[in-house]
Amino acid sequence: MAHLTGTRVSTFNESFLNENEHDSNAVLMELDKGLRSTKQGIQCEAVVRFPRLFEKYPFPILINSSFIKLADYFVSGSNLLRFWVLRVCQQSENHLDKILNIDSFVRCIFVVMHSNDPVARALLLRTLGAVSRVIPEKQQVHHAIRRALDSHDTIEVEAAIYASSCFAAQSSSFAISMCAKISDMIESLQVPVPMKLLLIPVLRHMHHEATTASLVSRLCMDLLPKYPAQSFVVAIIDTLTQLSSRTLVGVPGQLDVLLDFMQDLRTPVRIQVLRSFNELAGRQSVHAWPKPAIKALIDRFELCTNSKEQFLFLSILLKLSECPLTCQQLLREHRVALLRLCIQCISKLDDYTTATQAMAVLSVLVAFGLKKKGSGEQVDDILHMVNLHMEGLLLCTAKRAECTRDLRRVLTYGIRITKANAEFGTSFIGIVTSTLGDKGAYPPANAELMCEALAGLCEHFQLRKYAFSTAEDLIGDDNAMDIDELPPPKVNPMLARLPLILHKLNTIIDQENCEEQLRSVEILSSLVLQTTMGCYLPQKVVQCFEKCLGRLNCWTLYRIARTASRYGHHYVAAHIYTKVSQIVISDHMHYFLVALSQISQAECILNYGLEYAYMRDNYAPKVAPDPLMTLMKRLETASNLYQQALASLRAGSSPQHPCTFQLEYLKIRAQFLQTLHLAVTVKNAQVIVPPPAIAGSLAQNSRDYLQKFGHVTNQLRKLVKALKACEETYARLYKSSFDADHVTLEFLEVAEFQCALFAHIIESICYATPPEPPVFLTTGDHPETRYFAASCQRMEQMQKNLPQEPANAKTISNRHLDVIIAQIEIITKTPLCLPRYFFQILQSTQIKLSVSPQPRSATEPVNVQSGSNLVIKVEGVLQHFSKQKKHFRRVESVQLSLTSQLITPPPRSSQELPKQGANDTVTLNQIVKPQRDFLSGSFLLPISNGGHFQVTLETFVVDENGITWCTGPKSSMVVRVLEDPSKQGAPAPSTSQAVGQTRRF
Repeated sequence: MAHLTGTRVSTFNESFLNENEHDSNAVLMELDKGLRSTKQGIQCEAVVRFPRLFEKYPFPILINSSFIKLADYFVSGSNLLRFWVLRVCQQSENHLDKILNIDSFVRCIFVVMHSNDPVARALLLRTLGAVSRVIPEKQQVHHAIRRALDSHDTIEVEAAIYASSCFAAQSSSFAISMCAKISDMIESLQVPVPMKLLLIPVLRHMHHEATTASLVSRLCMDLLPKYPAQSFVVAIIDTLTQLSSRTLVGVPGQLDVLLDFMQDLRTPVRIQVLRSFNELAGRQSVHAWPKPAIKALIDRFELCTNSKEQFLFLSILLKLSECPLTCQQLLREHRVALLRLCIQCISKLDDYTTATQAMAVLSVLVAFGLKKKGSGEQVDDILHMVNLHMEGLLLCTAKRAECTRDLRRVLTYGIRITKANAEFGTSFIGIVTSTLGDKGAYPPANAELMCEALAGLCEHFQLRKYAFSTAEDLIGDDNAMDIDELPPPKVNPMLARLPLILHKLNTIIDQENCEEQLRSVEILSSLVLQTTMGCYLPQKVVQCFEKCLGRLNCWTLYRIARTASRYGHHYVAAHIYTKVSQIVISDHMHYFLVALSQISQAECILNYGLEYAYMRDNYAPKVAPDPLMTLMKRLETASNLYQQALASLRAGSSPQHPCTFQLEYLKIRAQFLQTLHLAVTVKNAQVIVPPPAIAGSLAQNSRDYLQKFGHVTNQLRKLVKALKACEETYARLYKSSFDADHVTLEFLEVAEFQCALFAHIIESICYATPPEPPVFLTTGDHPETRYFAASCQRMEQMQKNLPQEPANAKTISNRHLDVIIAQIEIITKTPLCLPRYFFQILQSTQIKLSVSPQPRSATEPVNVQSGSNLVIKVEGVLQHFSKQKKHFRRVESVQLSLTSQLITPPPRSSQELPKQGANDTVTLNQIVKPQRDFLSGSFLLPISNGGHFQVTLETFVVDENGITWCTGPKSSMVVRVLEDPSKQGAPAPSTSQAVGQTRRF
């Protein structure tokens, strides 16, 4: 089998028993050798390595044979070995579906049930419970569990209870049949109390039928007065809550029970009641809450005596506030009571956890009320209280190292209110920057949190600054009078606090122990660069970054330069890349940094019209100097630097890090700049290449009257084709970037739209009837992409400067070409923000394929008899890796596309004629859905008689939204169809001299 991998490199490189990367059989044989050892320690060591083997090679054949082998050792081994086999089953839950002979596995290990050792039987029951997901309706196992519950051995009964819980969660028939048995055991006087406490949680799985759920609920309600002990009450309330949250119909009744137990004098019971309330306040069951229950719950707040209970109570209110329906009810009917109890909690400054949780409740209510039209007046008093106490809570929590989580809560919900009220956000920025910039000493973790909060606030205001005219917060009044003046530009309030941030950054850099605050330096640098995005950096800011070069390590400098590239400050990026590239010792990293430096130098030339070396020696203090280069020279120099960057990036790539996306992106950027250079050439050529004398006759003959303008018409149409080629290339790169983050995908969408928009503008000049303009599908959800999209909006506004002419009287004049040059100036002077995926791969999705049949060697073809079909079997494994808690997108299904193309036709005799209309290319498609990261498919490929065929298998990924991504691996093989001897014609007569001679032998 040949394993075909994609372009992404696996991040898991641990050595595992010295195994070969492409030979799982060798690893399995080595493990089998360890299992057959006479030493028990070596056997156990071999068993515990099986989960790692399954993760690396999750093929059904390997997993099936491994589990059958483990079953044999489970029967013949010791209890210690059985215990580790149980651990393997518990850790390999995702691969249990791939056991092909599950009946054989169960039949083999079930022999242990007849053992005289109760520990062995207990281990068997727990193993059966671990694999219950694949054998939920095994009646033999059900009977064994039921019989084990009557055992006299405690260990076996506890194992049977564990297995009962596992099977009840999977099988409705088992849950219904065991309901009476478990209830009898709970009510029996012969069952000890600890056993009953283990049996009660099993009842939470009896929710498969309404009748059974009602029966279990009544049983638990009957048990509450019979067993008033604290442990029983806690277990029963928890079981009833889990059952109600799954059935939903029992939520109102369960709320009444919880409200009654709020008056219990035992603190653990009240805490369990509050946790149950929190469980029922989730998204699935909150809609089943009756209105009186919320009022009754708020009235019970006085029963919460300690801080932990108050925190849990506020957590319930916070969950209720997250639901729009209940949040509206809280604001409308219980606003005064909520405000009173939250102020009571905030006033307890000896408990910052409870105080910040109360502030979180008020913040959610304020954010909801401000976003909902007509509800702003209802939250004015709440907003006043938030303004009154926010600064005090921030100062108190920022100075204490143990209050990091509380500080995070304050900052998070402060940003949430900012998104609903810009005025509050402006004051909140002042509070955070003043706190961070004072001379007080804060713990490093708290300082980092405040820096991150400032970055989040800056991002929000940058989005507002570059918002489209049709976006939120910018829709004007319909009755307003039209005026020629543009509305005043939105300003990020962070700019006013920039000197304070720079002072803090310089202070940290000048400290001797600045290595302990490197993360704060990175975030503050990012904050400065994000705030000044699209602006010329003042000299004081540049000097601050130059100071970093002598104080910080290479990795921190690279991260700062990477941020500068992402926010379009290419002079700072080029300065740092050039410095760091001279220090690194790895050749690949050196060439990679050199490529980044050349990209940044090219963008400096495009933005400012100045060479990087000239800017370094003559950096203007406040305002960017006038460009020294013409537009054509800027485009030509930048294109040359991009070609050099391509060569450097190819030198910096390796098989482990192929830099596929980076190379494709640089190719498109260089192609786009060459297209812009062609557009400037057309403008310059218009003056020196007038229309020929026969242009009018040519226009009449071709019925294209725009041909009368001569050379410029054809050149503009050629330019349109080049721009559409760039648009298609961006679209292909988008389709191949399955693992890219949302910022990168938005960037590619805007870049594609920019090419389409520029092509449409030129089409409206050089064609009589241009097509419809492209539709802009995204306005950008991140500052850098929205800034990029804002430049496209300026291009659309510039299009209005074209002369308004009828379709049958169009002209191509200097005014038209001046608009094209103005469009190019907008494109080149807008700083390019490199996408995040250019630097970071936050998610990796890799598909390993195994295709059969395979030739004996790579140079040999696969032989197939003539007249038969070729069966191609495909097996694959999905491997996911993400640095984030949540994947950007997941694989829902995989499309396999098989293409067969004739490359060498069979030899034909002189009398045989080729078949007319014969189709030598066959394409077959199949969509398979991965099961536990494993996929399999098969094709029946019809092969015509004779010849060599090129068979290619391509893999396309389909995500959960139904979007197809061209990211899968590609495999190809050569198939040779053998000639049928019975259909071969008579041999051609020989032309040698011995034609008439008779052969002797």
